[in-house]
Amino acid sequence: MGLLTIGAFAKACGLSPKALRLYDELGLLPPARVDPLTGYRLYAPEQLEQARLVAWLRRLGMPLARIRRVAGPDAGAAVDEVRAFWAQVEADTAARRDLAAFLVDHLSRKDPTMSSNSPSVGIRYAAASDTGRVRASNQDTAYAGSRLFAVADGYGAHGAPASAAAISALKHLDTDAVPVGDVLNLLDDAVDRARQAVHGVAGTGTGAPADAVGTTLTAMLWTGCQLGLVHIGDSRVYLLRDEELFQITHDHTVVQSMIDDGRLTPEEAASHPQRSLLVRALTQSADSAVDTGLHDARPGDRYLLCSDGLSAVAATDDIHAVLTRVGEPEQAVRELVALANGSGGPDNISCVVADVVELAQR
Repeated sequence: MGLLTIGAFAKACGLSPKALRLYDELGLLPPARVDPLTGYRLYAPEQLEQARLVAWLRRLGMPLARIRRVAGPDAGAAVDEVRAFWAQVEADTAARRDLAAFLVDHLSRKDPTMSSNSPSVGIRYAAASDTGRVRASNQDTAYAGSRLFAVADGYGAHGAPASAAAISALKHLDTDAVPVGDVLNLLDDAVDRARQAVHGVAGTGTGAPADAVGTTLTAMLWTGCQLGLVHIGDSRVYLLRDEELFQITHDHTVVQSMIDDGRLTPEEAASHPQRSLLVRALTQSADSAVDTGLHDARPGDRYLLCSDGLSAVAATDDIHAVLTRVGEPEQAVRELVALANGSGGPDNISCVVADVVELAQR
């Protein structure tokens, strides 16, 4: 079979002539030959397989810049890229679903504030961050103040300043008054500032991909009766309530998406080679949505915010045991760091412990 005209090739592969001209201009799918007299594009039959792949990926919603990586000669890398893209799509969809559920619950409340009969509560807190036993430097940042609690885990050549910049962008919330009804809006605005701060840090490097530097960010804001949450990445928040430990954040990783799909068990995920591969984080170019939530505070609640330097190496039962046994937040964070280091300390370790306590009535 000879060369195909652009019309015949478009019909055969399912792409429009307009799309084929665009993909030629982008270098994604150049024709086999261009007629020097007429300028007509001519395609070889053996190009149909790649053209159909591009058409399928566009139906999947993959951006052209990412298709360029998938359409290369390395089939294994292409498979990994498609899996990672779809994991990100599912994570973003799950985030929107969770946000919709939260908004339904939030808007259904007649009064989002605590009633006058509710006990007066306060909060005690402590933070710790440690390099661990293997890494040469610490790219984590942990912060605990009277209202703001946050953990960020940076990565890339400027990971340490990226995590520090993200949390610094939130620190004004620690001194500003926080109306209960505005807490999520305030956090949303602060995350935008954090994105810009990370963009500034990542922009100091040259020649690297836009997502080569970034950070996770998990933060809670205390209003006096509730805790607002923002979360992106694989740092975590746990809640110890009535001696039971609950993970209240969802990891934004490839393996977690595979667990959600039923393609991987939690036990298999623990040793998966891509267990640290993020599908969402704060980067120079990312616009992935953060997870948000609002949690009513109860006296006796204990919150743990931690980087994966703790959660990925220490058993949940051991974390539970420390949080249950150790009373003071300062001692609790020290023992959690020691727990991670005792398990080898392969990564930086950061944690914040915040206790909701009932205040004495005057």
